[in-house]
Amino acid sequence: MSKAAGRVKILTTIAEVRAEAHRKPRVLVPTMGALHKAHGELIRVAREAAGKHGEVAVSIFVNPLQFEPGSDYKRYPRPEKADEEFCRDAGVDLLFRPSAEEVYPTDRSTFVEETSLSSTLEGKSRPGHFRGVCTVVAKLFNILAPHAAVFGEKDFQQLAIIRRMVRDLNFSIDIIAVPIVRDEDGLACSSRNQYLNSEERKQAPVLRKALQAAANSGKKSASEIVAVAREVINQAPLARIDYVEVVDAETLKRVETAGPNRVLLLAVFFGKTRLIDNIRLA
Repeated sequence: MSKAAGRVKILTTIAEVRAEAHRKPRVLVPTMGALHKAHGELIRVAREAAGKHGEVAVSIFVNPLQFEPGSDYKRYPRPEKADEEFCRDAGVDLLFRPSAEEVYPTDRSTFVEETSLSSTLEGKSRPGHFRGVCTVVAKLFNILAPHAAVFGEKDFQQLAIIRRMVRDLNFSIDIIAVPIVRDEDGLACSSRNQYLNSEERKQAPVLRKALQAAANSGKKSASEIVAVAREVINQAPLARIDYVEVVDAETLKRVETAGPNRVLLLAVFFGKTRLIDNIRLA
């Protein structure tokens, strides 16, 4: 049932959302909860985009479809009260927090799958992940009918895939990208950072250091840029590299040289925690 949390309207069922009068421009911030300052920035940008007469909707849903078997779905943080408080303080108008049973019928047999951009990088390391992302985002778009939706650039591949899905399926929704929000030591904000123990957390800022060193190295060859990043990451004894790649920002295909519209992306494990980050190359 819906209940008021300050001025945040909290809805937990699709029927409640559909029953809401919805005439204002609505900007959606889709999240998996465990909200932190990067989400605060997404909400701020959403508020700006919604304008004085629009509304900001935040969805909190830990999506089982985007977690591979044996991953951290069960232990993914779900601090409901803290998230409600966060939304209230951030001036969110509508919080949609459904259960998995509400979103997915037990006999579901329809999925949304992007097959080109999702075949590399995260898609290669986490099979089925982006099918889960596209399916839930398409459902949220249909349920909440936003005029625009806000996504962070930390999940660079996800952002590119959502843009492609919106284009290919003719969603009439603007996708707004927000630059990466970082802690003071340069580590990209992520709900998964709280899994790091103190020594891993101390070493994790090496990712940003590696990206900057590679981007500022003056190298033009992608393999040399990658080598610089790997060398810096390997200075952190607890870091285990999953991938470091230079790709085209739109196609996400691997490229041979740096230049405009190129991105350096990486994924690195610290213990069991897998962190991602990226930087644009000039």
